[in-house]
Amino acid sequence: MNRRAQAIVMALLGGAILKACLTDVYLRYVKEGLQPFLLGAGTLLLVAATMTLYYDLRAGDEGHGHDHHESRAGWLLILPALAVLLIAPPALGSYAAGQAGSALASAQVESEFSPLPPGDPVPLSLMDYGTRAIFDEGRSLAGRRLRLIGFISTGPDGRPMLTRMTMACCAADGRPIKVGLAGGVTVEAPVDTWVQVVGVWSSRVEKDPVNQAHVPYLEVTDWQQTTAPRRPYE
Repeated sequence: MNRRAQAIVMALLGGAILKACLTDVYLRYVKEGLQPFLLGAGTLLLVAATMTLYYDLRAGDEGHGHDHHESRAGWLLILPALAVLLIAPPALGSYAAGQAGSALASAQVESEFSPLPPGDPVPLSLMDYGTRAIFDEGRSLAGRRLRLIGFISTGPDGRPMLTRMTMACCAADGRPIKVGLAGGVTVEAPVDTWVQVVGVWSSRVEKDPVNQAHVPYLEVTDWQQTTAPRRPYE
């Protein structure tokens, strides 16, 4: 692969990284705090590509016209770079959630849970609800209406579950937070649909068949479909 091809590939990758950072697409891959590093990496790739192309063209103008026969197979590397630039894969969804065990098994648990903030219903992350429901046995949740947002996945019993992925650094280490949906109101939405669910704490707890972690349940009183949040991961 000649230098000109290398420069084009670097430029495409750098452009893809910058485009992802400027459109929030990067949040499907890494945590928000890594944006400055990605911006720096994308900028460096573009600068390196520009300098490589400049010196290659300059050397070609000053050369003696020798014809270098090089393999054209290296140009195929442009294809994955174009795919990254033009096609943005979605964030991890129901399939990934079904293959991994609940993140509540390794959640950091507070010694004491603070009271819920005012509001009706109270907006909570799935991680906050799950840790309070399991490790505080619902004491800080009792008597309050709660609002959770996540996407629909299928539980081991075939019924819908509310799910949200969490990650420590990037999507490669993403793990699901799973909340079962109980009560007389059934959430009838296809898998991977983002929904907003309102309900109250349920004492029901099941085991995740993947890692045997506890899965809390929510007694659903109302729900509606919603758009995916800007940050799909908790």
